[in-house]
Amino acid sequence: MIWILILIIPIILVFLFKLYLKKKELKNLDALKENWGKPKEDEYFNFSYIEQYFLNTNNKKHSFHNISEQTNKDLDLNQIFKYIDRTSSKIGQQYLYFKIRAIEKVDVLLEFDKLVKIFENDEKLRISCQTELAKLNKSSSYDLEKLVNDIAIEKPKYHKVLIPLSLVSVFSIIIGFFNPVFFLFLIPLFIVNVVLHYKTKSYISYYLSAVSQLNTGLKVCKNLVLNEKIKSHFSDLSFIKVINKIRLKTSFISFEKKMDNEFAALLWMFLELVKIQFNIESIIFYSFIDDIIARNKSIDNLFCFIGEIDSAISIASVKYNNNNICKPIFVDAKDISIKKIIHPLIENCIPNDVHLYNNSLLLTGSNMSGKTTFIRTVAINSILAQTLGFAFAKEFSIPFYKVLSSIKIEDDLIEDTSYYLKEVLTINEFIEFANGEYPCLFVLDEIFKGTNTVERISGGKAILSYLNKKENFVFVSTHDIELAELLVNENFDLYHFSEKIENNELFFDHKLKKGRLKTRNAIKILELYNYPKQIITDARKIEKENF
Repeated sequence: MIWILILIIPIILVFLFKLYLKKKELKNLDALKENWGKPKEDEYFNFSYIEQYFLNTNNKKHSFHNISEQTNKDLDLNQIFKYIDRTSSKIGQQYLYFKIRAIEKVDVLLEFDKLVKIFENDEKLRISCQTELAKLNKSSSYDLEKLVNDIAIEKPKYHKVLIPLSLVSVFSIIIGFFNPVFFLFLIPLFIVNVVLHYKTKSYISYYLSAVSQLNTGLKVCKNLVLNEKIKSHFSDLSFIKVINKIRLKTSFISFEKKMDNEFAALLWMFLELVKIQFNIESIIFYSFIDDIIARNKSIDNLFCFIGEIDSAISIASVKYNNNNICKPIFVDAKDISIKKIIHPLIENCIPNDVHLYNNSLLLTGSNMSGKTTFIRTVAINSILAQTLGFAFAKEFSIPFYKVLSSIKIEDDLIEDTSYYLKEVLTINEFIEFANGEYPCLFVLDEIFKGTNTVERISGGKAILSYLNKKENFVFVSTHDIELAELLVNENFDLYHFSEKIENNELFFDHKLKKGRLKTRNAIKILELYNYPKQIITDARKIEKENF
């Protein structure tokens, strides 16, 4: 009877464990289906990790254009990223952030779009890939980027004596069986090796998490390429074989990461003594550093392979049942044609149309009417169109251009840079781009508002005319009606936003209208917010007499 129980109990336990795994798998599948097409509910406390790949990678050098930190801040791209991010892995998250900040060439964009379509049309494959990618969703998965972009540590001089010391230990043990006196040599050798072992340990601990994620990443890649659709989409998968050659070393180094219970701790103590006596860990680790340097490109390719698949799934999720999204068209002419464009983060956003041919856009409007939001919306959608292959609009036709902005300019007390000087330096970069080989979209809000009216209008007019040469576009919003009068004959189309006053309240329709603004509302807003009557009367008198 006891023997029957001994045989049956393990079978029952295995059965229950498999049943638990099956229920967990079904629950995860239900969650993937339920959350498809929806933004994440995650809290984003770790943007410093998310942006690391973009900040550090050399792949930026091959991009058509990289979105500057100023433009990133102006357009609130981090908030846009949060909405678009539906990735399943931390590596995919880092790579998607890189894609939004790095405009690559059109052919790269077209290949990415093909991958997105695969996941749009194959739910089973998509769920299978998401399940695999979720294995890289630990916070430690951010560390794989270190193996790609960090400067490899410099080997200490003592690494040259590690193998000789190890050989002496082996020799002492072998000879010790014939002459036990030689076993005594193991004691001073162990003491020396302890010092060297724990010096190396500080380096290993830095890479431990990254190496563990490299192992997991390699397994995920192998499983992903089992699908023929994915395998055929990527022309070069040789990086898998290259990295597989160092799998034993990475498994050995990352083994310590798996020591997470009492029984494992006992095994770890025994192995630690063996590793110390023979310098096994140190020798393998410094050999591994050579492998990382030699195989750096392959590790980067693995990172990009995982990131590309995860990013494509994320974009397929964004596009799912979204009627406010279209595929962009890229034209060679100086021609922008946009219909029903919206800002993705504004609920019930009012859609607008704009068409510019050989001209730029000067936008006037009342306070709070939506001027800045509109030029931001065009810039954001231009970036998304050129990086991820979609725009939040019904139609979106633009040239393939570089995007630069000057909206949230701030002074810098640490560098002793005033608001005006900061803007001067930013626009000076625009001038360099304006003279470049490729067309640009320059987005400016209230140019030179940090200086006096006469020089603001004079300098603003001269700069905007200069930027609006060749195939470049300028989108500028301003309160200065005088700028409109000066630029109307300088290949600028005039547009404006306006408001109505109903029941003593301001009403904004946020609709873009052709032509120049003919109304002002700043003093009316003071009145609506109960400023003293004396101030309102005085302001209107000055306005009437001087303007």
